[in-house]
Amino acid sequence: MDINLELYRIFCEVARKQSFSGAARSLFISQPAVSQAVKQLERQLDVPLFIRGPRGVALTREGEILRGYADSALNLLEAGQARISALKSLTAGELRIGASDTMSRRFLMPAIGRFHAAHPDVALRITNRTSPETIALLREGKLDVGFVNLPISVSGVSFEECKTVHDIFVAGFEYEHLRGKPLTPRDLAAQHLIMLEQASNSRRWVDRHFLSCGVPLRPDIELGAHDLLLDYAAIGLGVACVIEEFSLEPIVNGRLFKLELTPPVPQRSIGACWLSGIELSAAARRFITLVKEAKEQ
Repeated sequence: MDINLELYRIFCEVARKQSFSGAARSLFISQPAVSQAVKQLERQLDVPLFIRGPRGVALTREGEILRGYADSALNLLEAGQARISALKSLTAGELRIGASDTMSRRFLMPAIGRFHAAHPDVALRITNRTSPETIALLREGKLDVGFVNLPISVSGVSFEECKTVHDIFVAGFEYEHLRGKPLTPRDLAAQHLIMLEQASNSRRWVDRHFLSCGVPLRPDIELGAHDLLLDYAAIGLGVACVIEEFSLEPIVNGRLFKLELTPPVPQRSIGACWLSGIELSAAARRFITLVKEAKEQ
């Protein structure tokens, strides 16, 4: 059965006003249009809905039953519309974000703070995982948007670059003899290396670069957190491979210095990702905008 919601809306208003003319005035339509709508609904249901009288109308038994269902249905639809409006205006709902621990702290934190301050009624759900794990959660429908180390090519997932980053090697005072000295990939591979675990996409990017130079990397220490790389290098345990943009503080304050690798690791990007073919929510679109604005400041 085709359901014309407008017929039910007019029916409910007539029942509320107990008058065709009263319903017409409140709905801003003509009385004949109200009468025609009620007659059409009665024909569709094949029952009388109103008893017409000189002082107005009263619901039949069938009309009383229908009114209960129709009122509930229309109220639910109005509630649904209000909910959708709230989601669009970012006054309700939630945003599920996936990113690595380092990316959340070093890259997304300003945007997270600004988003929460501007839209406190949108609940933020943040899951820290590696880039491959973030992609997996996204494809399972457990995230609205992820932030990952690019490049990644995965079917069914769309990507948008947000920030350019550079993978560099840093060391502390124990390696002062390497400061300012141009190092080949083979020279660097001979050092005690501290790197992220092989599961991370940024580690794979660096490994590929060195392999293209004919040099495999065999780190002495593999860690799961970027900040630990900096800490271990600062106490002299080795040469750490880090993201330059996330390591400026210890370099500026002199705890670490950047090694001169020739050729350097090619630059890459951090980007947002979401399921292809599914329109981003208003909250996700706004958050990506804030991330890109923060990058430009």
